[in-house]
Amino acid sequence: MEAVVFVFSLLDCCALIFLSVYFIITLSDLECDYINARSCCSKLNKWVIPELIGHTVVTVLMLVSLHWFIFLLNLPVATWNVYRMILALIND
Repeated sequence: MEAVVFVFSLLDCCALIFLSVYFIITLSDLECDYINARSCCSKLNKWVIPELIGHTVVTVLMLVSLHWFIFLLNLPVATWNVYRMILALIND
């Protein structure tokens, strides 16, 4: 069971790293005026929920599988993403 948890966690973290690189590339395109702000926001906003789900799933999975240290490492990022989503929902 632990191998499955860690393989899934590895794949999820690879997807999250790819998503972070995509965010950085898109924001650098915005900075260089290759795209406008509206298209940048439309490109990035559709990936916010999958990022939130990815971090939260890994965090909960580590909690359920009793890997406390890894859970505590993932907890601040998952908490920040949930906080950011709550603020976005309140401001809309």
